[in-house]
Amino acid sequence: QVQLVESGGGLVQAGGSLRLSCAASGRTFSSATMGWFRQAPGKEREFVAAISWSGSSTYYADSVKGRFTISRDNAKNTGYLQMNSLKPEDTAVYYCAARRGITLSIDRVNYDYWGQGTQVTVSS
Repeated sequence: QVQLVESGGGLVQAGGSLRLSCAASGRTFSSATMGWFRQAPGKEREFVAAISWSGSSTYYADSVKGRFTISRDNAKNTGYLQMNSLKPEDTAVYYCAARRGITLSIDRVNYDYWGQGTQVTVSS
């Protein structure tokens, strides 16, 4: 079992940066693939980024590639999403998720554990 708690969201101006954290409890986090998703009002939850259990492999949605960086520190049971050059269209509730499989996935149905989400608002 893995429990996830996001933090670090907030209000930022366009062009600014935020770093989201995802604190995990449970022994299996270090062997779990981790992902970040987001959901804007009236829209479906969409994939943002994923990272392998070792951190050696990452994958990004085209909309955030080059601006966002996903990382993890298994010793601290924590994952991160560094978001730079933020745009108003990045405004959403951001969720971290974990899955028991070893392959990266962009499909939310493949993730077994979810956090409660943290709000990110980017003003123009």
